[in-house]
Amino acid sequence: MKPAFSVIFLTTLIGTGQGLFLALFTAESYAAFGLLPPQTASFHAAGTAFVLLFLAGGLIASFFHLGRPERAWRTATQWRTSWLSREVIVLPAFMGVTFLYGMAHGLGANPVLTTLPSGAPVNVTAVLGTAGTVLAFALFVCTGMIYACLRFLREWHSPLTVVNYILLGSASGFTFAATYAAWTAPGLVRFFAGWALVISFIAMLSRIASLVRNARLKPKSTLQSALGIKHPRIVQKTQGAMGGSFNTREFFHGRPQTVLRSVKWFFLVFAFALPMILLGMATVAEALAPSLIAAFILQCLGLIAERWFFFAQASHPQNLYYQSVA
Repeated sequence: MKPAFSVIFLTTLIGTGQGLFLALFTAESYAAFGLLPPQTASFHAAGTAFVLLFLAGGLIASFFHLGRPERAWRTATQWRTSWLSREVIVLPAFMGVTFLYGMAHGLGANPVLTTLPSGAPVNVTAVLGTAGTVLAFALFVCTGMIYACLRFLREWHSPLTVVNYILLGSASGFTFAATYAAWTAPGLVRFFAGWALVISFIAMLSRIASLVRNARLKPKSTLQSALGIKHPRIVQKTQGAMGGSFNTREFFHGRPQTVLRSVKWFFLVFAFALPMILLGMATVAEALAPSLIAAFILQCLGLIAERWFFFAQASHPQNLYYQSVA
């Protein structure tokens, strides 16, 4: 498939935003149970502002993928059958809950509603944070299922697609949380960096598993079966046109295999190996803001490359026929 950079930035940015929200609420939950020192309301309010910036950036990127942006609202009308429609509904709902969560912290409107038997308080932000967590995971599932539900693209049609979206977004979100904490709450750096390291490691294993799975896929069709011709050697001499077409432009990336192999190793190193080394340094040393900034930037570059590879690796069945332009 041809990677669309608007979708690459959309999925990367909103994934980081979702992961950052999960990181912030995880820290607040730990503090409620006395496992971490409580943080100031401004820490959570400013962190939530970053969440909304990531989500808004992804939303803006998505409009560059639309032929008629003014009709974008129509994408939500098929929610009964379309994962894309469900994503379009869940994303603004998640943004709305995130906004309320940040405002409750920022305005100090966070009264205790009840108390758990353990003594942990249940306040307004705990309720909003729980709702936001549910919506964050629902958004991960909707985004992943847009691709995992396509049976004819076998590289995507796997539970690992959804799992990878969850893990990669969470990893980048926790990595940014560690970077953010290095400037605003140094006491949380090891907590966030430790979680980011663990999630990145699991994400690496999951992504490698999907690479191994896809490498073992055997085509269900051949050029002979696609054309209905049993001759053992069939070679396409021309496409039947003097230039390219929609099919050759949109369903094939047009890059040689050497490029795909290079991108694969690039994202394995930049999305996982290098950030994990830097995050490991942050868990055993004092807050290393420059190292954490480098970890987040490297991981973002790696995730952009990973998402490009994700789209480029998928082989549309029509490419059996459109093997060359001329």
